[in-house]
Amino acid sequence: MRRANPVTTLLATAAVTASLLLVPTAQAEEPRAAAFAADDYCLGQCGDIVPPGNNGNATLAEILTHKAFGTRPAHSADQLGKYDALVSGYSGLTNSQLTDFFNDASFGVPSDQVESTVKPRPDVTIVRDKKIGMPHITGTTRSGTMFGAGFAAGQDRLWLMDLFRHLGRGQLTGFAGGAPSNRVLEQSFYNQIPYTEEDLQKQIDSAAANGGERGRQALADVNDYISGINAYITQSVSARNFPGEYVLTGHADAITNWNDIQPFKSTDMVAIASVVGGLFGAGGGGEVQSALVKLAAQNRYGAAVGEQVWKAFRAQNDPEAVLTLHDGQSFPYSASPASPQGVALPDSGSITPERMVYDEVGGTGASVAVPAPADVAKARGIFEDGVLPPDLLNKKHGMSNALAVSGAHTDSGNPIAVWGPQTGYFAPQLLMLQELNGPGIRSRGVSFAGVSMYVQLGRGVDYSWSATSSAQDIIDTYAVELCNPDGSPATKASSSYLYHGACLPMERLERKNAWKPTVADGTPAGSYALVMFRTKYGLVTSRATVGGKVVAYTTLRSTYMHEVDSIIGFQELNDPSAIRSAGDFQRAASKIGYAFNWFYVDSRDTAYFNSGLNPVRRSTVDPNLPTWARPEYEWVNWNGDENTSDVLPFAGHPNSINQDFYISWNNKQAKDFTFGGFGHSSVHRGDLLDRRVRALIASGTKVTRASLTRAMAEAAVADLRAEQVLPELLRVVESAPVDAALAPAVQKLKDWQRSGSLRKETAKGSKAYGHAEAIRILDAWWPLLVEAQFKPSLGDGLFGALVSAQQVDEAPSDTHGAAPHKGSSFQYGWWGYVDKDLRKVLGDPVQGAFPQTYCGGGTLSGCRSALVTSLQAAVAKPANAVYPGDADCAAGDQWCADTIIHRAMGGITHDKIHWQNRPTYQQVVQFPSRRGQNITNLAAGRTATASSHETGWNTLPPSHVVDGNPATRWASDWNDNQWIQVDLGSVQRIGRAVLRWESAFGKGYRIEISNDGTSWRNVFSTSAGDGGDDVVAFSPQDARYLRLTGTQRSGQYGYSLYELEVYSS
Repeated sequence: MRRANPVTTLLATAAVTASLLLVPTAQAEEPRAAAFAADDYCLGQCGDIVPPGNNGNATLAEILTHKAFGTRPAHSADQLGKYDALVSGYSGLTNSQLTDFFNDASFGVPSDQVESTVKPRPDVTIVRDKKIGMPHITGTTRSGTMFGAGFAAGQDRLWLMDLFRHLGRGQLTGFAGGAPSNRVLEQSFYNQIPYTEEDLQKQIDSAAANGGERGRQALADVNDYISGINAYITQSVSARNFPGEYVLTGHADAITNWNDIQPFKSTDMVAIASVVGGLFGAGGGGEVQSALVKLAAQNRYGAAVGEQVWKAFRAQNDPEAVLTLHDGQSFPYSASPASPQGVALPDSGSITPERMVYDEVGGTGASVAVPAPADVAKARGIFEDGVLPPDLLNKKHGMSNALAVSGAHTDSGNPIAVWGPQTGYFAPQLLMLQELNGPGIRSRGVSFAGVSMYVQLGRGVDYSWSATSSAQDIIDTYAVELCNPDGSPATKASSSYLYHGACLPMERLERKNAWKPTVADGTPAGSYALVMFRTKYGLVTSRATVGGKVVAYTTLRSTYMHEVDSIIGFQELNDPSAIRSAGDFQRAASKIGYAFNWFYVDSRDTAYFNSGLNPVRRSTVDPNLPTWARPEYEWVNWNGDENTSDVLPFAGHPNSINQDFYISWNNKQAKDFTFGGFGHSSVHRGDLLDRRVRALIASGTKVTRASLTRAMAEAAVADLRAEQVLPELLRVVESAPVDAALAPAVQKLKDWQRSGSLRKETAKGSKAYGHAEAIRILDAWWPLLVEAQFKPSLGDGLFGALVSAQQVDEAPSDTHGAAPHKGSSFQYGWWGYVDKDLRKVLGDPVQGAFPQTYCGGGTLSGCRSALVTSLQAAVAKPANAVYPGDADCAAGDQWCADTIIHRAMGGITHDKIHWQNRPTYQQVVQFPSRRGQNITNLAAGRTATASSHETGWNTLPPSHVVDGNPATRWASDWNDNQWIQVDLGSVQRIGRAVLRWESAFGKGYRIEISNDGTSWRNVFSTSAGDGGDDVVAFSPQDARYLRLTGTQRSGQYGYSLYELEVYSS
């Protein structure tokens, strides 16, 4: 008899054990009516989505089955198709079709939609719904709610959370493997967030001590959350259903159940928060690179003109830049003063990057095949390319977008928002979706795994909020003078520095890491030490000479050692008692130290606030260049021991309530508010949103949730270069007759641009772009034309320095060293530079023009010659050179090169999806009501009558639609013209009907209202009904009766409704 494989046998046993251990609690939740929750003022008009799926954990058995057969764990991919489908489905989109592309983000779970119910301890219940499997966490105590949030986080993201707590400590390689990508990633994070355990604990203690009652509550929340995670770890180890990646990376044994999964502790959350803040919430720190551009410009053009050239490309306050606050408000911050003092420019060629890696041993050579059973070997090498892109942190991050329109321009007079964070595409996703309901907390939305005690982006009872990365300058670079304690002359190797006249030793922060080959990553065994030197002025990043003096350049971030302080703001955003107005929201957002643009909407107001611990600088200091580390140039009232200083007051932060509309795609916030880097010029991807929202409002047609979603979705497949810059390029090219050989290419480009400049399939599933040849030409042409336009005039040195400061292109298929297939595109590039220079060549008016004209030496004929030559080279470049291919795509496959692939951080992979430049997690929201207004179902328990109903063996009377039971229904006779009506008992204000259809739905129907049951007024009609739950809003009116009349059935049967609900608004 053949012996059973011990691994798979044990896994099967573990699965049974797990199902017994987590058996749903009988009658844990009373059946409730299909109507909305009593505190849900969105009334079915809130939607959200986050691909690929909410379940981010997979057991070893599930990973191996996936590798063998392609199956995936439940709810690990059930939002991916819906998310992807919007590309082909946005044209003609209606409000009723939004549920085809977004989840219903209402509070709670109808009793017939409960998939599982778990009570990890008596004071908390975790209900998961059938549709997407997200946790709906309800606690009878605050402690229980937080415990449940931690338990659910463990269920959905334990492996990812473990990765991030190790990454945040610079210990990734020893945990996940020594793959070269892991080493680069680990080093990049340790370079910016090196902390000791004492540092991590100090930040927790400080936040608790300085935050008052909310600080103390936050500390209690963290501890309860951690307890919940650890309870799940204990349970999953006992049940043997912990994530299978622990086995594949050598941290657990599937047979003996040995494991070294460590309990979480509060300092882990600081480490994870540091990773998230470093990725998405910082800005600035590029002062040395900016200095190199300035020096190169002055070397090329002389001091005075070079200064002008540097300022023009730096574009600190380009008057043509798209703004989030467009009503003329001015918020001066971080601009260069007229006569800066204390600037510390490096001597030419003197910069030496700081060494970080020491004592490196091993880690090279062929991959080691660690012995494993045949079925386990199917997962061999899943992490040999690393668990995350190696330059995840080093590459620029400016992601997420937002569109919000005030009620003055919307269909119902209630504001509308379509927004979300653009955090990349990973499997599992960095963000996890949840609902929290307990004392002092009521929210639904997403949180970063491992810090999900609060929803960070989502909705409350009658409001929603979101954010985009703002990247204003909260990091400065200082030149600290090096010294030796014995008084001998300093060298670049010196490890002491001058601080207020004293020669102080640098603090050495060291992390020793060692790894060995595993099934997941066969990288040969190796080790190294990571070393960072810390001064009071920040972390040492390079060394140089300045005017002959030996210095170390350090970076000082205002949020360094203050990673936890933002917790108070997030706590308030989740507390309905704290957020009752747009002003309350702004005050809560102002307590978040990371650099974000925050947006808010409720039934009446929209609002915006730019958060960040913005240091107050001396008026003579230039934040765009390195500064001498001397008392007279320090931040105002800076404390070097605590890294605190005066910060910009509330009024100094860009903020607004009820502007006509807001857009943000990491563009410039407001006039005079300076971005922390290059790139906020005359063309920005924010223009893709701005022009579409302006067109919606200018059309005179009221904006709907669907129309604003359409605007976002079209922008998501638009090529910024083609839409905004190609017209000027073609004007130059066609300023003289075009050669016959080049004419077809020019015509293709014109046809594409005139058709909308979209990168979109010819038909759903075709995997081929419309205007594919024009897209190929522009993809090939852009880097060539930028070089042809600028390099001859700028010279190699200045052009190279500028390219280092601002990359030339960011097309969907252009990786720029980052992971391919990442989705986010057109954020960083030379679009504005090209646009401004070409318009100057063409003689068009240009605000904030370059001091010189670069293309063709400033002549139209010369510029045309340069562009035509580069276009000819682009046309001749074959597709397999433009799209060279990779492990996922064949060379020359244009559509595939653009596709989004969720980067696997675990053992489950996912299918490619169509390229789209949109938030990873996205909300579509419009609140029709607010606290204090009546949102009860006015039809509940009232009298319902109908033209007919089924009788006999299955009697389905009209009374079923008002009985509050989602399992009972009314069904009509089997012909079209049938009706059902509800008598509300008296004349009342009504403005909404909710139809919860059975499978026999109305494709065509109308809704009428009446005061007397005789004279009827039509308020809604459709011929495009698609079943499910229809939320029909109309202008609120007084009526006693509401009647639904079917005009076209969806099939051979009659009309069938589970519930017909009526609301006042």
